[in-house]
Amino acid sequence: MDSKRAMPSLTIGAIGVVFGDIGTSPLYALREIFNGHHPIPVTPGNILGILSLVLWAIMVLVTLKYVLILMRADNRGEGGSLALLSLVVTHARSARLAWVVSMLGIFAAALFFGDSMITPAISVLSAVEGIGIVAPGLEAWVVPVTVLILTVLFAIQRRGTGVVGLFFGPVMVVWFAVLGALGMVEIVRYPEILAALSPLHAVAFVVDHPALAFLALGAVVLAVTGGEALYTDMGHFGPAPIRLGWFGFVLPALVVNYFGQGALLLHEPAAIESPFYHLGPSWAMIPLLVLATLATVIASQAVISGAFSVARQAVQMGLLPRMLIVHTSGHEQGQIYVPFTNWTLYLAVVALVVGFQNSSNLAAAYGIAVTGTMLIDTVLLGFVMVLIWRWRPLLAGLCAGTLLLVDLAFFSANAIKIPQGGWFPIAMALVSFTVLTTWRQGRRLVQQEIAAQGLPLNVFIDMVGEVHRVQGTAVFMTSTKDGVPAALLHNLKHNQVLHERVALVTVETADTPHVSELDRIYLHRIRNGFMRVIVRYGFMEDPDIPSALKHCSRFGESFEMMETTFFVSRETVIPRLSRRLFSDWRARLFAFMSKNATSATDFFRIPNNRVVELGTQLVI
Repeated sequence: MDSKRAMPSLTIGAIGVVFGDIGTSPLYALREIFNGHHPIPVTPGNILGILSLVLWAIMVLVTLKYVLILMRADNRGEGGSLALLSLVVTHARSARLAWVVSMLGIFAAALFFGDSMITPAISVLSAVEGIGIVAPGLEAWVVPVTVLILTVLFAIQRRGTGVVGLFFGPVMVVWFAVLGALGMVEIVRYPEILAALSPLHAVAFVVDHPALAFLALGAVVLAVTGGEALYTDMGHFGPAPIRLGWFGFVLPALVVNYFGQGALLLHEPAAIESPFYHLGPSWAMIPLLVLATLATVIASQAVISGAFSVARQAVQMGLLPRMLIVHTSGHEQGQIYVPFTNWTLYLAVVALVVGFQNSSNLAAAYGIAVTGTMLIDTVLLGFVMVLIWRWRPLLAGLCAGTLLLVDLAFFSANAIKIPQGGWFPIAMALVSFTVLTTWRQGRRLVQQEIAAQGLPLNVFIDMVGEVHRVQGTAVFMTSTKDGVPAALLHNLKHNQVLHERVALVTVETADTPHVSELDRIYLHRIRNGFMRVIVRYGFMEDPDIPSALKHCSRFGESFEMMETTFFVSRETVIPRLSRRLFSDWRARLFAFMSKNATSATDFFRIPNNRVVELGTQLVI
């Protein structure tokens, strides 16, 4: 009963957060198809063919692929490329397959960062361009107003989205209702546009104009941007509310609006200047402009929040260095603020707005990141079908292969736009991919170096039998489950004492989004007061060592913070030039990231007055 009562609120919440990106596509999708960098002639046959392509692209790529199939491939309720990566790697049968899947998943995450830079820029800019329709003399203010709105949006991120989020759902419900109403008026006036419901018009357009159809695909993809968000945001709401919101409200509103724009173009080809705004009556232009701006801000907010979540996942999975993550709500775990990610995105978004000047130019850069992500998701889905769902290889090949062909068609059509702006998301994705893989490989080399310098714990305990022991508990944070931490060796060397109890604590990240409290702690008593503690977290959780140590009470061990001293090793990484496994510039990049990473004290929420930091140098 409770779940049924919660369903309406969850569905409205999903409409406010999940569908913002795809919900604002009607602002520019058809305009770019017929009036963009590769304009399609505005003829009745082309309009019907394009509308049919848009409809069936939405049905295949969003409805079939993401809503009906991929949302079944959840990692304990969580979706997204990194969650899918963890899911597949867990079931990979060989190290080579695990490596291939890892690289694909990491590159998909890198593409998401590129996409999250373009979405706020093109969404807000396309809405504010309505100023040129309302008052043509004010067109010069479009870029400054867009930059101002984006500046305010990014500036308020540190305050959290909880209060603003209360308005997301209702505003987007109004937005989709207005989309449907505007489109329905035109469809009633010109019902012949409904002929485009038949896929035969799409087939005829492709057969009769193959070159035009190929170019059109590069802009048709704008109608499905944000489809991957349905899968990425699944963990916040669950699949049922997202599916209910999509089939019951969002999909009909989008289709009706696109068909309404098509009906308008059939009889007023000149409206191609901005078919969305021309759908509305003249008296509603300003309210429509305000509503569209609100909707695009909400769409941008959803992408920014998604970037925060992906950044946190990347940190937990060892793909990024420790960074400051601020929780903006004491009740909602998913409401976080990552300052570095926020301001990096802001600088990139403002640079895009100022550099590209209008949404039409930005549209050329938009599709390549989205289609690249969709392509990788399909490949990973194929692995899920075979490894996890145990489908027969022939069936999995037919299903994933068909989706892959569709994705390849859209990706190829967008690849020709690389010189026109598509290079930007690719460049950003390559930079992100390099950073992610450099940190991953660098941490692996650091672990090898620590292991090489390490001393077996049993040997160490035998060696220190006569060392003076002092009262209290010492907790040594160590990244490995074997050997003696460098901080312990340094402390013994300089202070010549050991505490009565010595706990070697290692934090592990599981392949699941969350870890149950029963599985949080593993404690193994060794001898002579030594114990090893393993603390496990999911990739959607934030470590809190003092809180986790309270769970040791079920093992008969307690940790009083005022009697416990935490020893943390601060590693200084020195790049070893001409190392075969790590190029010189990547070694320097890793050393720079390591130097600027958030301290382990802050990241693990250890009380500052109970910490002793000991430095150690590692050459990689």
